Amino acid sequence: MSEQNHPNNGLTHFDAHGQAHMVDVGGKAPTHRVAVAEGRIVMKPETLAIIQSGTAKKGDVLGIARIAGIMAAKQTSNLIPLCHPLALTRVAVDFELLPAESAVRCEATVELHGKTGV
Repeated sequence: MSEQNHPNNGLTHFDAHGQAHMVDVGGKAPTHRVAVAEGRIVMKPETLAIIQSGTAKKGDVLGIARIAGIMAAKQTSNLIPLCHPLALTRVAVDFELLPAESAVRCEATVELHGKTGV
C-alpha cells in the first residue's frame, strides 16, 4: 500500500489496522543524518540576570542544561516509544541569551550514520 493511500495518513508507525509497530529499517543503507531543533525558554528578567551573572545557587545553569540535553539525546530510544536505539556520533546543545526577549534560545544538533533518522 502506498504511503499516500495509507489509512493512517502516512503515519509510518501504524500498520494497515491502526496497530502501533516499530518500523523495519533492516533493508535500508546507512546514511549520514543530522537533526537540528530550536526553542526559546522565556523567563522573568530577574531569572535571566541570574543566569547571565552565573550566580545561581545551583551553579552553572546553562552548563547543567547542556549536560542534561546531551544525556537525554543519548536516551531517546528509552524515552520515545517505537524509537530505534541510536548510535549517535555527535550531540551539541548551544544556548544564546536574548535579553531583549528575556529568554534563552536553545539549539540542539544530533548526528549519526545509520539506517534511521535522528
